[in-house]
Order: sequence, then C-alpha cells, then structure tokens
Amino acid sequence: MPLGLVALVGAPNVGKSTLFNRMVGQRLSIVEDTPGITRDRLYGNAEWLTRKFRIVDTGGIEIQKAPFQEEIRAQALIAMEEADVIVFVVDGRIGVTADDMSVAKILYQSEKPVLLAVNKIDNVESLVDATEFYSLGLGDPLPCSGAHGIGVGDLLDRIVSLLPEKEEVDLSQAIPFSIIGRPNVGKSSLTNRLLGEDRVIVKDLAGTTRDSIDTPFTADGENYVAIDTAGLVKRGRIYEAVDKYAALRALAAIDRSKVAILVVDASTGIIDQDRHVCGYALDAKKGIVVVVNKWDLAPKGTQQQDFEADLRKRFKFIDYARVIFVSAKTGRGVEKILPAVKEAYESCARRVPTSVMNQIIQDAQAMNPTPEFNHGRLKITYASQVSTFPPTFVMFCNNPEYAHFSYTRYLENQLRASFNFAGTPLHIIYRQKQ
Repeated sequence: MPLGLVALVGAPNVGKSTLFNRMVGQRLSIVEDTPGITRDRLYGNAEWLTRKFRIVDTGGIEIQKAPFQEEIRAQALIAMEEADVIVFVVDGRIGVTADDMSVAKILYQSEKPVLLAVNKIDNVESLVDATEFYSLGLGDPLPCSGAHGIGVGDLLDRIVSLLPEKEEVDLSQAIPFSIIGRPNVGKSSLTNRLLGEDRVIVKDLAGTTRDSIDTPFTADGENYVAIDTAGLVKRGRIYEAVDKYAALRALAAIDRSKVAILVVDASTGIIDQDRHVCGYALDAKKGIVVVVNKWDLAPKGTQQQDFEADLRKRFKFIDYARVIFVSAKTGRGVEKILPAVKEAYESCARRVPTSVMNQIIQDAQAMNPTPEFNHGRLKITYASQVSTFPPTFVMFCNNPEYAHFSYTRYLENQLRASFNFAGTPLHIIYRQKQ
C-alpha cells in the first residue's frame, strides 16, 4: 500500500508552495510572489515523528477566469480525491477572501479530514488575525508561517495524528526515468498515456509544465518512477525567472533519473533545439531512449526509416539509443517505450567480468593496433570496470596522452559488440600503469 498522502489546497498566492517546501525540507516547488505559479500536482516526501508520508502541492483555485484555471481546479480536485488528509491553506495577512469561501464550499463536500492552516502568521501579534477564519466553518484555525517555520511543527503533529496506518512501498528497485524535450513536443501527453490517467495538465501551449512531477507506478510486474519535466530550451534563451527555475528543476529531474526519454516532434521534424536538450542528458551520462512523438501528424509520405536515418545522422553521439515511433494521442507504439527504458536501465547497470573484458581489449589491440599519436603508441596492459550508471572502464596503459579519441571509439564499439549496452553511454578512462 502507498504512503499516506497529504494535499495542500487553497487560493492562489497564499503560500502553499512555501509551506510545501518547509515540510519536505527542500526547495522542490517553485516559490515566487506571483499568483498561479504552481499548476500541476507536485509530490514530495516528508517525515515527522518517525512517520513518513507524501505531500502534494496544488495550483491555486480562484473564482475569476484566468489562464489554466480550469485545469488547475481539476488538478486540485484530483489531489483532494487522492489525499488522506487535506490541508486548506489561507493567507492570515489579508483575511477571508471570496476565493477562500469558494475553496471551502468544495471542501464541505469532501469526506476527508480537513485542517485549516492560516499561513503568514509571522509573530505573536498576528495570532489574533487567525480567529477570523472560524467563519469558514472548518474547525480551529492553525496559525503558522511557512517562510519562518513558526507553527509548522504543530501543524505536522495534527497531520500525523490523522493519517491512516499504511505500509510503505519499497521503491528502491524501481526504474526512475525522466521525460525530456523542448516545449510542446507532447511530454505530458506521453506521461498520461504511460500512466493511463490524467496525472499532469495537458494543453496545446508551449511551456505548460513548469514543475517536475515524480509518479511511481507498476507495469508488467516492474516498478517505475516517471518524472515529467518542464520543456527545456537552449540555455541562452531562458528569459523569465520562472522558466529559469523550471529548467533548473528539469536538470535536477534528469539527475534523479537513471534513464532519460528524449521526446522529439515528428510533425515539426528535428531541430537544433532537440540536440541541445539531448546534451543535458548526455552531460549527466544517463541512459537514453529516443521517442518520436506525434507520428500520426508527420508530413505525408514520410517513412520511418528515412526519419530515423536523418535522426541518427544528426544525433551521432547517441547512436546506441533505441528509436521508437509513437503517437501519445492515439496510443500507437507507446507499449514499446517501457521495455526500451528497462533495457537501457539494465544496460546502465551491466557489469563485465574482468577476465572477459581483458580478453576483449587484448583481442581488439591485436586486430587493430593503436595508431601513433602524440609521439607514441598506446599500449593497454590491463582493463577493469570500476562502476555502473554509466558503465565506466579504466584502461591501464603506458601513457594516457597516447590515446586518440578514434581508438577510444573503436574500443567502445568492441565492448558494445560483445555485450548489450543499448541505451547507455560508456565511459572509458585511461590511467598510467605505475
């Protein structure tokens, strides 16, 4: 059974994300003094009094018509339906608002325990402001300050007391993968198709997803954690502060994952920006699966083999990656993605026996002697794999400066020909034998 889940709901700009970050102990949720920053449901893990549980931060619900408001409201309602305890966050500085009343009416219909957290009560003098919220009819207001941590311990005490007893799911063996790509290539639609539910907001507008969302799930007996990320753009084109936060969050999501699914758009074709996005995963040395989405919208007459040939020509540096053609909208080809992710994960974790590896390297040198480079010839006397994720090999040699990049590529190809390293980069290091 899953951990207990706590949902933070409320009007925009009342400090839900600040309170969320305080509870999970790190800056997972984007915090900025602008209403509507949090759009999707963002999950985090928390622990209080030895009790572990999950917290979900939601977008603010407001009456007035605003961009994404319908989707934000739907996401908040889903979070409340999933939650074991609901924390209704209000702003103690401005008092009860029409938006607060609107949220309260929704909560009246919920059968879940509801705690009323009056946020931004930063000092003793402000405590009297919390009493105004009795008018919402949701029990005793709990004054707190997400920014300063005041009263958060008392709020957590109440949360823990209301959480049902549940067994923790062991996800230590799960395969975490991130879904990356430039904006509007269909990452969120693909995530929803893989999960079989509308877990994240999907809208035909670039830049909809700003936070990274971790979702554990099981498919065909295998545990996975899907990390949907904000659309990445070239570093020099990040203007908005919020978009900068989203890019940093996406990079952190790539770091947390073991495999990155690079999504490209078949309807627009491959562009330089796709290469820049791929560079983030390459820099982090993650396993990679390339998913060509929107294949149903590809220009008429486009053949898969031609598209893949062009893709591999442009992405020579990831010729080891599987390429899968799908349509998140229709579901065509999506069933091939998770097996490819699992294969890439297993490749990243693969270990080569030292004796076998040394035989491969010696045979490689015999078949193709090293070229002269930097006034000398490389001679590898011993090889050993030192780590995984990615598989990393140390070549003990006479002089690392004699190693030409083309010969390193040759050795990598020999290793790939002997073992299935599909989907993972290989890292070869030269060290001078003492």
